[in-house]
Amino acid sequence: MTETLGSRLAHAIATKDEAALRALLADDVDFKGLTPRRLWEGTGPDDVVETVFGSWFEPSDTIERVVAVSDGDEVVDTAHVSYRFELANPDGEYVAEQQAYYRGDGTISHLRIMCSGFRPRSS
Repeated sequence: MTETLGSRLAHAIATKDEAALRALLADDVDFKGLTPRRLWEGTGPDDVVETVFGSWFEPSDTIERVVAVSDGDEVVDTAHVSYRFELANPDGEYVAEQQAYYRGDGTISHLRIMCSGFRPRSS
C-alpha cells in the first residue's frame, strides 16, 4: 500500500523531521492551525515548520510513541488524517491528537490542523 501525504505528514511530525515536513509542503502552502488557545496562520513551509516545531512541539517535548494514525478519508478534493502521540516534557507526560485536512497532488498546498492540546496521561 502506498503511503499517503497524510501518513507521511503524521510521521514527519512524530519524528520531528523538519526536512521531511518541508518536502511534503508546496512552496506556497496555505496553512491554518487551531490549538486550545490560539489560531495560527501562515504561507509557505517556513511558517508551518516554525509553528509545528517552534511552538506546538518544542525542543523539550519528546514524542515517545505514535499511538494511532488514521488516514485515507476524503471529502471530495480534501483528504483527512488524524494522529495521536504520547509525549513527555519537563512538566509531565501527555497525549495529544491532531486532525488534519489537506489538499495537494504530490505536495500539500492547503493544510488545516486542529489540535487537542497536551492532555495529561492517566496512570
